[in-house]
Amino acid sequence: MAAVQASSLLLPLNSQRRIIVGASTNAPRVKIRPLSFPKFPSTRDLSDELFKRSQYKIPTTTVHNLDNRSLVSGINGSPLDPVLISKLCAVLEAVADRIEMHENVGVQRDNWNHLMLTSINGMTLTASTMAALAAAAAGGDSSSLALKIASVSLYLGATFLLMIVNKIQPSQLGEEQRNAARLFKQLHRQIESRLKLGVVSLDDVSEAMENVLALDKAYPLPLLGSMLEKFPSVVEPATWWPLRKHERGNETKIGNVNRKTGNGWNRKLEEEMRGIVGTLRRKDMDEYLRLSKKALKLNKMLAISGPLLTTLAALGSGFVGTSQGGSWAAMVAIVAGVLSTLVNTIEHGGQVGMVFEMYRNNAGYFKLMEEILEANINEEDVSRRENGDVLELKVALQLGRSLSELKQLATSSSSSTNGDDRSHAEEFASKIF
Repeated sequence: MAAVQASSLLLPLNSQRRIIVGASTNAPRVKIRPLSFPKFPSTRDLSDELFKRSQYKIPTTTVHNLDNRSLVSGINGSPLDPVLISKLCAVLEAVADRIEMHENVGVQRDNWNHLMLTSINGMTLTASTMAALAAAAAGGDSSSLALKIASVSLYLGATFLLMIVNKIQPSQLGEEQRNAARLFKQLHRQIESRLKLGVVSLDDVSEAMENVLALDKAYPLPLLGSMLEKFPSVVEPATWWPLRKHERGNETKIGNVNRKTGNGWNRKLEEEMRGIVGTLRRKDMDEYLRLSKKALKLNKMLAISGPLLTTLAALGSGFVGTSQGGSWAAMVAIVAGVLSTLVNTIEHGGQVGMVFEMYRNNAGYFKLMEEILEANINEEDVSRRENGDVLELKVALQLGRSLSELKQLATSSSSSTNGDDRSHAEEFASKIF
């Protein structure tokens, strides 16, 4: 081993350099390529790419040239006018804007309800405390007079605020905006589905615009002029859909035994849908209208009692410390102030107005289902109806039932109507609300 090391040391320097150079030439070669920079698309290419990636993309159609208003081929091969698609996209953008507006306004009006609730309760409790202090320091001095004036001022201010809040009902306004946002989202999804399927007609555009205007009328944003009546004399289900001309007029043709079948419809399905309509009308809609009337009656009583109690408390605070009935006046001021705080908490903290609006909208939900089913049953031309199997599935989902449970409901409804079975008379159609 020592001999080998010695021989390696005796090698000439040039031979060592050749060995090193030879070893270095066996290393892998690194190829240096020219740098490549990304190619930026032109404005035309960028616009085309954005159009392709847009959420309004219709994957089943082929757009040739929108500038020349050429036709678009739909999924069924029928020609479609791109102008109609543009109009429906414009309606879709308006619906998206309505959704954002109603959500923002709904949050704002919920904040109003919480702010007014805490502010009015704070004012009435502070006024009651000042009335008690004024009664304890009764003697005609300046401190007692200042407490009386402050108590009366706070009670009058609370009365004024209560009258405004009870008139506009912020909790009910918030519920209206939440319902409007939900219904506009539903309309938004329906329009998107039509655009994705590539099935667009002029009737679809007109129907979408009518739905938008009907929702604007049913759930207005302004407070002055177009605000919904918060204490109506007659309680009716909420209506947020446009009226259709063919909803009435064919009621006498329902019992016709020679009705045509097809498009998923037969006589048995018609009888089932007719039984469901009867149950919705007799049970679900009537129940929620009854609850709406009770909530409205309670809300009226609380809305009147609050300002009356604060006014009475203000009068009692004004007579605190007088020679005649000063102690009774202080008691009236304190007790009425505390009771007004309790009434305000029940009305606006419990959101009785929101409960009334919720019941009214539930009744409207069942009324809409009833009108849709009646419109399909009354339509003589079976091809113009919605497919029977699809409609049956929709009704089952909207009522929270399976298809077998829906058939059982229709059977029990027809039996109870004929007087054969009274045990199912109390069953409601919906399992959701």
